[in-house]
Amino acid sequence: MAMEGYRGFLGLLVSALLVGFLSVIFTLIWVLHYREGLGWDGTALEFNWHPVLIVTGFVFIQGIAIIVYRLPWTWKCSKLLMKSIHAGLNTVAAILAIISLVAVFDFHNARRIPNMYSLHSWVGLTAVILYILQLLLGFFVFLLPWAPLSLRALLMPIHVYSGLFIFGTVIATVLMGVTEKLIFALQSPAYSTFPPEGVFTNTFGLLVLVFGALIFWIVTRPQWKRPKEPNSVLLHPNGGTPEGVEGTMAANFGNVDKSDSELNSEAAARKRNFALDEAGQRSTM
Repeated sequence: MAMEGYRGFLGLLVSALLVGFLSVIFTLIWVLHYREGLGWDGTALEFNWHPVLIVTGFVFIQGIAIIVYRLPWTWKCSKLLMKSIHAGLNTVAAILAIISLVAVFDFHNARRIPNMYSLHSWVGLTAVILYILQLLLGFFVFLLPWAPLSLRALLMPIHVYSGLFIFGTVIATVLMGVTEKLIFALQSPAYSTFPPEGVFTNTFGLLVLVFGALIFWIVTRPQWKRPKEPNSVLLHPNGGTPEGVEGTMAANFGNVDKSDSELNSEAAARKRNFALDEAGQRSTM
């Protein structure tokens, strides 16, 4: 099935991938060139893993996971395969986010810096917790075939909305964290004097913001939504035919109804013919 506005979609997709990749590269340049590199020894080098893993996993990989259903080349793939890819990408993003939190707490504890005192930390930890809950909900309700179809229909709008809400929250948290880090780290020269590191990192923040905007635009265009499966019908929470019911079952129901109507018509015709024959016999008598 051809996608409406395919060229526009392709242009935005390439732009999103390019901007997202540049965001990851800018993060690496920031910590390797301006922040002395990476390590795992309780020093600032361990803290530097935090922005790298957050941008790589929680921003870039999560963004790709959000739009993976929109890729028209995957529309011929089974829905179960795409669900598995979606869940796998989100799992990788969650693991990287958790490791990034460990790096921050290790650094703070080694330097005896208080934990969880800033708005950045509050919003960030909230986003990670919500993301893990969202991942578990998607795994047990939508990936595994255990949940009732009515429950899936009820939770699907919540799942979609919360996914976009968490992604937007992550973008905002990254921007807060970058600003907070620059204010603390840039003292001489001060952040307010436009030092090269400040300008470079502000540019990196704009790249993250643009990446988030592109992902939001791609995922909210109805014409780029994955078509419904040809052998399935939609589940309506307030009644109707359940989603996930195979088209063959629906076709069988239709055939049953059709067969019943045909049988009823044939029976009525036989009754009419019998009545006419009986009336003809009476008239001849």
